[in-house]
Amino acid sequence: MSKLDSLIKELCPDGVEYVKLGEVCKVFKGQQLNRDLLTEHDEYPAYNGGVSYSGFTNKYNVEANTIIISQGGASAGFVNYVTEKFWANAHCYYCEPNDNIVSDRYMYHYLKQMQSVLMDFKQGAGIPALSVTEITKLQIPLPPLPIQEEIVRILDSFTDLTAELTAELTAELTARKKQYEYYRNELLTFGDEVEYVELGEVCKVFKGKQLNRDLLTEHDEYPAYNGGTTYSGFTNKYNVEANTIIISQGGASAGFVNFVTEKFWANAHCYYCEPNDNMVSNRYMYHFLKRKQSDLMDFKHGAGIPALRATEITKLQIPLPPLSEQERIVSILDKFDALVNDISIGLPAEIEARQKQYEYYREKLLTFKKLGSKGGSSN
Repeated sequence: MSKLDSLIKELCPDGVEYVKLGEVCKVFKGQQLNRDLLTEHDEYPAYNGGVSYSGFTNKYNVEANTIIISQGGASAGFVNYVTEKFWANAHCYYCEPNDNIVSDRYMYHYLKQMQSVLMDFKQGAGIPALSVTEITKLQIPLPPLPIQEEIVRILDSFTDLTAELTAELTAELTARKKQYEYYRNELLTFGDEVEYVELGEVCKVFKGKQLNRDLLTEHDEYPAYNGGTTYSGFTNKYNVEANTIIISQGGASAGFVNFVTEKFWANAHCYYCEPNDNMVSNRYMYHFLKRKQSDLMDFKHGAGIPALRATEITKLQIPLPPLSEQERIVSILDKFDALVNDISIGLPAEIEARQKQYEYYREKLLTFKKLGSKGGSSN
């Protein structure tokens, strides 16, 4: 029998009491702090919602180790736990539990489990909002503090392991990216021994064709790229063949370079490239353009939605060694690219697996027989 089972058998064999959260916790709304008072370097983070801070300030209105809940906007209902002193802004609720009755970390894990419920409670036209009464009326199981503390110990160990794993994998990903970039710079740096030509002399750059959003689905065969970063949905037709370089044309991602390995639809904010394969390798050009990505992103211009001209791409000077040398370079860089992509794919998958494991145990540990009931559980 586990320590938790022993505690439950000893301290609450007949079940636990469920109370409204407002009976054991006070919920306060933050105070408006104008954006022009925020900096990037002051001591205290300012939370306008529950997801992340929006800047820093030289004063605080809430102590460290406090539960916060986003009050307004798309994130309304999001639950977080802040471990340092901070400023709670007007769209941020913060909680002060009665620590003689309920552990703040126990309440945090409970509210995190109820986060989707809170997010469903938001209402209102325009900017949706969550009322404080929706939080305080939640029913929370209230086992004795020793049981709460043992549950917190178990659940915190899952969150600590996830954080540790995320940090390790992120560091590994950063190291692999730097290694790839180092060899890419080395292998694509030439002296006078090779010819340099404008990219437009060896490659045609086309702009995609508009496909209305209402024609996109989640289940058709071909991804539709509206920019270079990722696809925006699926469609039942394609206008570009597989294994094609694309470059985002408009918006914040303008200049981002990608390589699509399947047939796809290139939308109006997507450039795609057709190199002359008698002169330049498709993958060689991809690695060259990826190296030049920051330059391309700097070339974007225009008020409102920035855009990148096709001429900014075609006028780039590209070194043109013999095809055999291009293929040798590609074989090396593709291996590094694969290493980066493998961990890029594996990182979110591993984090998601750990998160699901935490959520599974959280649900198990926070489910109790209600005091006075014949059996089962109540939420």
